[in-house]
Amino acid sequence: MFDIKTLNKAIEQLASEKDLEVSQVLEAVEAALASAYKKEYEKKGEVIRCHLDSKKGELKFFQVKTVVDDTTVRFEEPEAEDAGEKKEETFPAFSFAKTTEDKKAAEGDEETLLPLYNPERHLLLEDAKKIKSDAVVGEEIFFDLEPPSSDFGRIAAQTAKQVVLQKLREIEKTAVKIEFENKTGSLVTGIVQRIERGNVFVDLGKASGVMFFSEAIPGEHYRIGERLKFYLLAVQEGGRGPQLMLSRSHPKFVSKLFELEVPEIADGIVQIKGIVREPGSRTKIAVASTVEGVDPVGACVGQRGARVMAVNNEIGNEKIDIIEWSDDIEQFIFNSLSPATVTSTELRDKHEALVLVPEDQLSLAIGKGGQNVRLAAKLSGYKIDVRSQSNPNATPEGGVADVSKEEHKEEDSEE
Repeated sequence: MFDIKTLNKAIEQLASEKDLEVSQVLEAVEAALASAYKKEYEKKGEVIRCHLDSKKGELKFFQVKTVVDDTTVRFEEPEAEDAGEKKEETFPAFSFAKTTEDKKAAEGDEETLLPLYNPERHLLLEDAKKIKSDAVVGEEIFFDLEPPSSDFGRIAAQTAKQVVLQKLREIEKTAVKIEFENKTGSLVTGIVQRIERGNVFVDLGKASGVMFFSEAIPGEHYRIGERLKFYLLAVQEGGRGPQLMLSRSHPKFVSKLFELEVPEIADGIVQIKGIVREPGSRTKIAVASTVEGVDPVGACVGQRGARVMAVNNEIGNEKIDIIEWSDDIEQFIFNSLSPATVTSTELRDKHEALVLVPEDQLSLAIGKGGQNVRLAAKLSGYKIDVRSQSNPNATPEGGVADVSKEEHKEEDSEE
């Protein structure tokens, strides 16, 4: 019936172009042929299936009926023979003054209504057992149909074409969604397509992504055609397929960049224990070694700063403080205030810490606009009060930062 070599070649070529399995394309072709058959020969309510044997070139059509009983379908009640009797029965039920309770009851009945029995798509259990003795409710029974006597008409062929295209689009969408859902929380690379109202639309190859204005690095400018890395936040359903939510301001964007540049992190020798960030300005990242003798900070900085510089090149002029993690909270707070030198740390109740620094280190410990102490508080989860060692009773401007650990600390997903 078909030129098998030509058909198989066309299916394989289409599968290759769409990056799909041959079986998926074959399934789409079968659905299209079934649709064409229905367009030409269908009785109302029929369910038609098609099987195409790509080796022999044989084409078979089947009518599918589902086995049912009185618990799965409802049967149409016979109409009253006497018109007068029918009128008498239906007239009292008609009323303009239905109560709210009546309406709710009617709506409830509609929701629980079983599908109406259709002999073209349903087969009663007792009849099904005559064909197949072990038939059960819900099972599908196939009946052979006569093959088309001639080629399908123009309308049927057009329907088949539309079904093939629709099925292939659905398969592609599903495949892309599954692929990128598995990449959620990782880095993806794409090309900037367009920019609308601060939102950046990105071509990621098989799918498109969007980075909203709030997820961009403040002060960073994007150009159409520019190739950039992004952090994949989530995958959402869109009208034209899955839409990917992207970010460059998320703290995990920086940690994933380090994972890419530092082999010790990818191998688990060095762990990122915590990271906090004010995008476009400063990031603090706490690292620890799982192998004795390995310097976690040195591994992240790299020889002559090569590794940290590679991360910097991706995020612009944002400063990165790499500090060593410590289980001793006093030591960790000491480290988190880097690059300032701390004289002493006194822990107090309710996750509070008083930190004293030399006078010449006070402004460095606080940072511009209190940024350094603020990030240190986010990283440690402690309220930090930075004061001068020479004047411990005076609270300098911006020297106190109180940010809860639960709200702001970004733990690494592998910790």
